[in-house]
Amino acid sequence: MRFAWLRQNSANPVSAKPSATNRTIFIAYNVIWWIPILLPFTGLINYRTGFIAFFVITVIRAGANVYRNNFLALEQAENFPFRSP
Repeated sequence: MRFAWLRQNSANPVSAKPSATNRTIFIAYNVIWWIPILLPFTGLINYRTGFIAFFVITVIRAGANVYRNNFLALEQAENFPFRSP
């Protein structure tokens, strides 16, 4: 919400163009979040392991989002690869 407000109220909005590496990290980061959800349903890992992995990944994502939302400027936040879409 803070970034939408900054983008809307900025005198000269900066559109950030992420690099190919940044975009690859962004996609991998979001795909990895789904792996512990899908693997228990296929029987490759048990539900307890899937829950623990999902919990750990979610805590890491929450920390990355808190960092992005509270400590980065608008231009830096747009290029931060560890964020949800």
